Amino acid sequence: MELLLAIFLAVLTGIVAIAFYYEHPKAEIPHGISERQKLYVLHYLMNFGLGLATFLDKVGVISEVHLLRVIMETIPPFKDSRLLIKDLRFERVKVRIYQLKTSNKNLRRGILYFHGGVGRFGSIRAYERKCRYFCRKSNSVVVSVGYRLAPEHPYPAQFEDCLTATIHFLRTAQDHGVDPSRVVICGDSSGGTLTAAVAQALVNRRDLPKLRAQILIYPFLQCVDLNLPSYQQNKGVPILLKERTLVLGLKYVNLDLGMVEEIFKGCHVSEDRRLKYQKWVSPDYIPHEFKTRGYKPSPTYPPSKEVCEISEPMFDPVFSPLLAEDSVIAQLPETFILTCEFDVLRDDGLLYKKRLEDHGIKVTWCHLQEGFHGTMFLALFGKVVGFRSGAKGLQKVVSFLRLM
Repeated sequence: MELLLAIFLAVLTGIVAIAFYYEHPKAEIPHGISERQKLYVLHYLMNFGLGLATFLDKVGVISEVHLLRVIMETIPPFKDSRLLIKDLRFERVKVRIYQLKTSNKNLRRGILYFHGGVGRFGSIRAYERKCRYFCRKSNSVVVSVGYRLAPEHPYPAQFEDCLTATIHFLRTAQDHGVDPSRVVICGDSSGGTLTAAVAQALVNRRDLPKLRAQILIYPFLQCVDLNLPSYQQNKGVPILLKERTLVLGLKYVNLDLGMVEEIFKGCHVSEDRRLKYQKWVSPDYIPHEFKTRGYKPSPTYPPSKEVCEISEPMFDPVFSPLLAEDSVIAQLPETFILTCEFDVLRDDGLLYKKRLEDHGIKVTWCHLQEGFHGTMFLALFGKVVGFRSGAKGLQKVVSFLRLM
């Protein structure tokens, strides 16, 4: 009986994997990416995981979102005797604090880290390796923020938790051995979105110490134009495919997935918004060297009143920080932006870099020529999973932190 069950499960798993492989868009691995075969295998395994999660959700075994969260957490790292790690709450928000056990007479730098995962995945545990790394390499006190996740806690609960944790830390920094004038906020992917939104929310807070800097690692920053050069060039590059980007974003803000094609056409942007945002979001502001891999201007489609009304939440700067007013952008702290050549979100970072620099904000820009979305998350899982581009990105972030 046990043998028959094992055979059945093996066959079932194989059918799911094969079906999802042929159903899902094939990967396009550009020749500019080193370790191409490794990325292709990773893409297939990720598709298999997504397919399995979808299947198990449909048959009522486990919800798709919960299984994917479990997969993302993987195997936790071994105990590190060099670090003091403790779990606390900053008001209602779960946090984990990392600091070196070595004594330090002076107050240290503080880093608040907001993990990626499109507001639905990710956790303190999933980002344990990265937060430990930043703590050790930069001699900082690192606070990993375990914000609430959708769909159990609808958007914008994620932003609210990150803002609450940041305000609490700024007020109590010295209690944790941190200089309140040296607090940096940092995040990758949607965590980069949260970082940008929190920095914007604090610009007019005169009752708090100013942030020393913000670090945005391949952030999502706008939903006005999903046909920028990077979206066209990297639409099939793992891990973040073009269509996957929008589907995950719509799920995050609980909007109708039936609008995908309309949004790709730009029908969700009213004429008034097009006039306002064209000075901030335009392929004309992307340097020519980022168009050489191919770019074709998109046709203009008329806006749909219904889609425009439904899409309203996507234009809030909390979701699309690139759309914040000039008066906010002009007050932001020093910024580090990391972009990857083979990432659909590359041009979001380039456009935000331009806006900040146009307002006199100091920007340190790191561009990973062989990088792709998620490469820094994978970098600390060993040589089998990690990529050279991710390791380089981590080193660049640490170098920036050491200057703060």
